[in-house]
Amino acid sequence: MTATPTSDVPSDVPFDVPFDVPPSRLRRADAVRLGAAGLRARPSRIVLSALGIAIGIAAMIAVVGISTSSRAAFDSELARLGTNLLRVEAGGHDSPPLPADAAARVERLHGVTGAAGVAELPGAVYRSPLTPRADTKALVVRTADVSLADLLEAGTTSGRWHDRATQGHGTVVLGSLAAERLGSPAVGSRVFVDDLPLTVVGTLASLELAPDLDTAAFVDQSTARDELGWDGVPSAVFERSADASVLDVRARVPGTVAPLRPGTVVVSRPSDALAAKDAADSAFTGLLVGLSGVALLVGGVGVANTMVITVLERRREIGLRRALGATRGHVRSQFLVEALLLSLVGGVIGLALGTAVVVAVATSNGWAITVPWTAYGAGLAATLGIGGVAGVWPAVRAARTPPTVALTA
Repeated sequence: MTATPTSDVPSDVPFDVPFDVPPSRLRRADAVRLGAAGLRARPSRIVLSALGIAIGIAAMIAVVGISTSSRAAFDSELARLGTNLLRVEAGGHDSPPLPADAAARVERLHGVTGAAGVAELPGAVYRSPLTPRADTKALVVRTADVSLADLLEAGTTSGRWHDRATQGHGTVVLGSLAAERLGSPAVGSRVFVDDLPLTVVGTLASLELAPDLDTAAFVDQSTARDELGWDGVPSAVFERSADASVLDVRARVPGTVAPLRPGTVVVSRPSDALAAKDAADSAFTGLLVGLSGVALLVGGVGVANTMVITVLERRREIGLRRALGATRGHVRSQFLVEALLLSLVGGVIGLALGTAVVVAVATSNGWAITVPWTAYGAGLAATLGIGGVAGVWPAVRAARTPPTVALTA
């Protein structure tokens, strides 16, 4: 005997179901198993759809991970180099040159721990006196105080920096790029400033805070005066001070160096240029994160397309399950879980691929591997969110399919 429908009977339950039979239920574990079974039935299509999600997540993790790893390396390098180095120069072509005792004046300021002058000299440096004079290799000739290397914390790849023993003996120390362009001359060999032979006593390592000095050949000061006509006037002064005194020293340097015309003196902090470069890199990283987000959305569209096709192909299955007592909510849950599982598979693959890229790039550059956990959390959340949104409409469409239409399709 069958019951007649009443207002207490759910609309999804067929009228010929006895009232003493409880309505069918779909447990969460069963929904997950059903969704996984649906994915396993179409492996090739699922792999291609998951790949779209994986590419977007991998790009996002790779961009964020590489950015944070490079930022950590930059912060470590900046801490090593210090932000307490200032560079003092004349303001322009119309400005008077710095005074000959500019370094000594700056060094007398309270809070200053050291100052050293650098001067640019006329002439060009060559590997051989037979080298064509037009082949300057964009190198410059300079001279500097013996305290410059310690002030800049400049290391040497060979030999040593100038000291009192090298003064007046026609010696030269090459910057890192200058040595490279001259064929890496050995210590004790000769190079030529115009026709003046000079003995190489050392080669500097790269100077991160003064990269323009990498292309210089530093002649000892006595030779610069006696042979190259240097008048003792520096073209720039480098200064270090206590961290707490940097801003105060920076404000007082112009008036100390040029009391009558302080506006003609320019004081810069070389570490600011590195910080500006890092800020530009961060802006570019933001652009790449945006592009990876677009790739993730494209992957979500692929998931939605796959689920719509799956619903169309499985109309008979849907009709059979509805005829056996499955409610619309059960069908919605099944297909929504399939979409979430599909996106989750792609997200996990993407996280693994992105992490592998970060490890490879960081290792090749000697960086510490730094990927914030928030990136993983955001990646998984974005994956599930996009999967859920992409699966809603196909799931609703599947649930609305009448059993009779589905079975006769």
